[in-house]
Amino acid sequence: MESDNKLYDAIKHSNIDLILSVPCKMLEGLINLINLKNEIRHIPITREEEGIGIAAGAFLGGINTAILMQNSGIGNSINAIKSLLEIYEIPLVLFMSHRGAEGEKISAQIPMGEITFPLLKCIGMNFLMIDSVQKVDLISEFILQHRKLNESVAIVLERSLWRTSK
Repeated sequence: MESDNKLYDAIKHSNIDLILSVPCKMLEGLINLINLKNEIRHIPITREEEGIGIAAGAFLGGINTAILMQNSGIGNSINAIKSLLEIYEIPLVLFMSHRGAEGEKISAQIPMGEITFPLLKCIGMNFLMIDSVQKVDLISEFILQHRKLNESVAIVLERSLWRTSK
């Protein structure tokens, strides 16, 4: 719960007005908190690239947006990231739970878990890896710094983030 509260505060301090989310067990507590507080507009989506299109339109309307998703969704989104976000300099924040990493019980998640960081590097997307509650404090500055440059970024949330808050 402490991790979800700190993540929520980081989102608020980053001036994010709209959250789009794809269902994820690791992000469930944060999504529930966003809905409970009802201070940030939340729209559930079915696919990550759908969220990128919505986020691009929201940005053009002056709205700062983030997507909550699993890291596996980056594979679904490469074309939209490169041909929409990057070309038009749209600063979207992707909060990604890192499935397929340490402690993963679902073998189908492991291949994307192994290539998440190399894939982010390959597409030229800056990222911040958060593996403890203490590192959550780095999020707002990271987002605001890249927003000034109109760059999209990824915040990769490791499973250990939730274990360190207990």
